[in-house]
Amino acid sequence: MPKVLISDELSDAAVNIFKTRGIEVDFQPQLGPDAAKLKEIIGNYDGLAIRSATKVKADIIAAAKNLKVIGRAGIGVDNVDIPAATAKGIVVMNTPFGNSITTAEHAIALMFAAARQVPEANLSTQAGKWEKNRFMGRELYAKTLGLIGCGNIGGIVADRALGLKMKVVAYDPFLSAERAVQIGVEKVELEELLARADMISLHVPLTDKTKNVLSRENLAKTKRGVIIVNAARGGLVDEQALREALESEQVAAAAFDVFTIEPAKENVLFGAPNFIATPHLGASTNEAQENVALQVAEQMSDYLLTGAVTNALNMASITAEEAPRLKPFAALAEKLGAFAGQIADEGLEEVEIEYEGDVTKLNMKPLTASALAGILRPLLQDVNVVSAPALLKERGVPLTESTRDASPIYDSLIRIKVKTGGKWRTLGGTVVAGAPKIAEVKGMQLEAPFHPAMLFINNSDKPGFIGALGTLLGEAGVNIATFHLGREDVGADAIALVGIDQAPSDSVLTAIKNLPQVRYAKLLRF
Repeated sequence: MPKVLISDELSDAAVNIFKTRGIEVDFQPQLGPDAAKLKEIIGNYDGLAIRSATKVKADIIAAAKNLKVIGRAGIGVDNVDIPAATAKGIVVMNTPFGNSITTAEHAIALMFAAARQVPEANLSTQAGKWEKNRFMGRELYAKTLGLIGCGNIGGIVADRALGLKMKVVAYDPFLSAERAVQIGVEKVELEELLARADMISLHVPLTDKTKNVLSRENLAKTKRGVIIVNAARGGLVDEQALREALESEQVAAAAFDVFTIEPAKENVLFGAPNFIATPHLGASTNEAQENVALQVAEQMSDYLLTGAVTNALNMASITAEEAPRLKPFAALAEKLGAFAGQIADEGLEEVEIEYEGDVTKLNMKPLTASALAGILRPLLQDVNVVSAPALLKERGVPLTESTRDASPIYDSLIRIKVKTGGKWRTLGGTVVAGAPKIAEVKGMQLEAPFHPAMLFINNSDKPGFIGALGTLLGEAGVNIATFHLGREDVGADAIALVGIDQAPSDSVLTAIKNLPQVRYAKLLRF
């Protein structure tokens, strides 16, 4: 009988799902914050069900000798070391859509509270002051709401804001013009949003590209008197700069549900004028808690009893019967997608996936989902193979799939094309002896294994390039693990895929880009 540990608060109905499915449950809802105790006992369990209080770090995963699945009741998995879990063969699941409405409603609530100074007015009134003239608010009607991120939750916020007769502008590289029209928002660049918005609400994950998206510089570009709401992730706004903007009244008010460091027992924003804080309540409604709890219990039970994988962040969702045949191709599709996503530097405008040869005889749906998850994950880290197709569709990014019964060179080939900045970038790969390999880039043939860190370089085929690159990496102490080349013709367009054991610094990467033969260079991670 499989055994599951629940180390955070989860509803009784979720506990009963495990029991009725024949799974032994150890319900210890107060255990989560006690990392030492969790590490001591985790080796006894096949599954671990958590919320946000439990931090599943690498040392705990290392001690989890029997663990097969970690289920997060909610969206964010910042508290799980996914690479460590993947390396140990532990499936990590979440419940991506169970609390979307709740989080969107909380953002709207914060917007109202900030616009009408509800918390301060409440305290003043209950203190017997009746300061009616002190609390002069502002209407939301006819104001411009700027959404930074317009995916699932952002789209719900837009719908509610339009119902309030607000005008909505959105900055989201994945949002197509057609999708924007469909949901009634105006797609704009970040600079325009900052200049036009009366209120700004953030709805993006925390990634390298979104960290401090509202930086000191960008806060200075906002309309004076703007209201800022963050119910997404801490770290999206420069908190020190926002404090100063509140004090100078560049920002009239701000309402945050999330902070850079949580639990936020102290923060530079606390005590700032017209600042409202809530303790990460975005998903805290009875309905949302029940939904995600039931969902994660069902998903974990299915996996432990039948091998079915649903809403997994580190492997494709496939049935137990399909798994042996699909697994190597799912890995290939995900890695090719990750390659494509990392070089989609100017947003994602269109995606095409081509299948050739024997792979066309398999169930290609999970393969496409794996590819899309790989493409989207560099910007949307919480995406998984189940949510990826829906997220792509929400943003109105066209997806085309095609098949060809035979492949000219290989038994099977998967080719991914992404359109970014009006230009297509094309990658192809195959499976050789069970391992995924890169087979073509920009139509140029080569056969390169994936490496955890790789340099992708597009260069002109001229003497001196390889030597100059090797010298730069050698002087920087970066060891070359693999080196594969492809070219169109002598002296024409060429590519280099270089597996490296250490990631180069930004200055070394800049030096590579400045080599006279180099047209494009990118550090990739797999």
